[in-house]
Amino acid sequence: MKVSLIVACSENHVIGKNNDLIWHMPKDMKFFKDTTKGHFVIMGRKNFESIPHKYRPLPNRTNVVVTRQASYQAEGCIVVNSITEALNKAKEAKDDEPFIIGGGEIYRLALEQNLIDRVYLTRVHKNYEGDTFFPELSSDWKLTNSEKHEADEKHECAYSFKIYEKA
Repeated sequence: MKVSLIVACSENHVIGKNNDLIWHMPKDMKFFKDTTKGHFVIMGRKNFESIPHKYRPLPNRTNVVVTRQASYQAEGCIVVNSITEALNKAKEAKDDEPFIIGGGEIYRLALEQNLIDRVYLTRVHKNYEGDTFFPELSSDWKLTNSEKHEADEKHECAYSFKIYEKA
């Protein structure tokens, strides 16, 4: 099983503000949807609650919510108390590539605990103000693919899809 993390972040590592996305990038949303479809998506409670009701649980994926709250319930989701427990559920279900999808604390913990094998990073080529950040990747990560896209009528700034593999 290869454990992946998928994230979009600005040049200054911002991923959100006030428990919400800052930018509207349809091609990134499509990339996220296409990449995670059919897999486990593992997220923190705050990240889950930031998803608009009409989109949750995320369709065509097994949604897993990680929370410290013992009695927390999320309709249509598996609720666990640790990232490791979430990954064990994915392994039991024979998912070959479960995805950590945020938010900031879950990303940080997964990287610190050395649980990630691959990172799908959409780099938004602009600085934003925010209150949630994606950590700097260490030198243990090797860039294996990068595809740049210019700003257009639906995307206010340039962005790149990047894939990093654990060295």
